[in-house]
Amino acid sequence: DELGRLSPREREILQLIAEGKSSANIAKALHISISTVDTHRRNVMEKLEFDNVVDLVKFAIRHGICSLE
Repeated sequence: DELGRLSPREREILQLIAEGKSSANIAKALHISISTVDTHRRNVMEKLEFDNVVDLVKFAIRHGICSLE
């Protein structure tokens, strides 16, 4: 299962990215640095074998991590 490859923190970052939050907003909300957010995003993209954030958002919607609402 693709989702099972992600850590809980990576799933959290994925959800916030899919909701349209910026790295700065995610960092502030989770009390981590922007570079840590970017590292998590890069790790998620590598694990799921995606080249862009659009694919991440599509994946999140397909897997019920976020909705179009």
